[in-house]
Amino acid sequence: MKVIQKDVPLQRDFVGQIYGLQDVPIRARVEGYLTGIHFQEGRSVKKGQLLYTIDSQPFEAEVASMQNKVAEARTYLVNAESELERYKPLAEINAVSKSDLDRAQASRDAAEASWQAAQANLEMAQINLGYCTIRSPIDGLIGKTQATDGEFVGREPNPVILNEVSRVDSVTIEFFLTEAEYLIVAREYLSPDNERTEYGPKEKENLTLILADGSIYQHRGTVEFIDRNVDATTGSILVQASFPNPEGLLRPGMFARIRLDFDTVEGGILVPQRCVKELQGQYSVFVVGDDNVVQERQIETGTRINDLWLITSGLDADDKVVIDGLQKVATGMPITPVVSEYKSQTEEQG
Repeated sequence: MKVIQKDVPLQRDFVGQIYGLQDVPIRARVEGYLTGIHFQEGRSVKKGQLLYTIDSQPFEAEVASMQNKVAEARTYLVNAESELERYKPLAEINAVSKSDLDRAQASRDAAEASWQAAQANLEMAQINLGYCTIRSPIDGLIGKTQATDGEFVGREPNPVILNEVSRVDSVTIEFFLTEAEYLIVAREYLSPDNERTEYGPKEKENLTLILADGSIYQHRGTVEFIDRNVDATTGSILVQASFPNPEGLLRPGMFARIRLDFDTVEGGILVPQRCVKELQGQYSVFVVGDDNVVQERQIETGTRINDLWLITSGLDADDKVVIDGLQKVATGMPITPVVSEYKSQTEEQG
């Protein structure tokens, strides 16, 4: 067969997990009985939309109690200020002692501190009362509630995280690269030839997503983030990519294969793997010359592309190689070749 010459995209596949662009847990921040679920599970919700209500009566009572304590502390403060103002002119004419004035000043200061503490306790009680209504922090897709209406929530082992809202108009996918793979990606990602912005290299849409059923996702993705360090225990580094999801097909938690385009070899030379002999790390093929004589030729191989080898040196575009009967030929043997066209088994399988 004649060697195959075509532009060859260099690709590699990785297994990744899909996350929402934002995944926000919905927590019960106070303890109490769940009195209302105000949305449909598995549907979209809007930012600020009411999701849950928790029994507020204990917290309303706490707010009322704190309001009374603020009023009481305010009364003590007003009395202490009046007492201090009455002592000041008497102290100037020595009608009262300096120690009496100091005690009046200290009482006024203590009353003010008590009033401020009461106000702080009131604010905290009002905050806790506000936690009895739980609203969506973002626009997104909400899941299944981890509690039922009437259940006590907010304390382990009862649900603290009631649900999760995910923004899924775009998704992120996390996958890991070995150190060697990282160096290839980083050289491409950080190449000075790439178009750059003030924040770094401009993202390229060079990622393909292969779903669990083997289908190719219609939108391309970009590498957005490469982690700070390589994990010393696994020898891998985290990479985060993003894919648009306007149809809502992708959901958080899904696994998928990420196909990363490293580069394209223009006019690459390819031969089937079955043509290539390997002996002690040396690769060779049988080449048929114009005189129909077989010669064994040393080659250097690059990346495997399905069931083909990318040849980096040793073959030219017009060379013919032996694909069948390799055990029957040897260097210098004249043959009567039958040239055939090779069809990749991977391509035939779809």
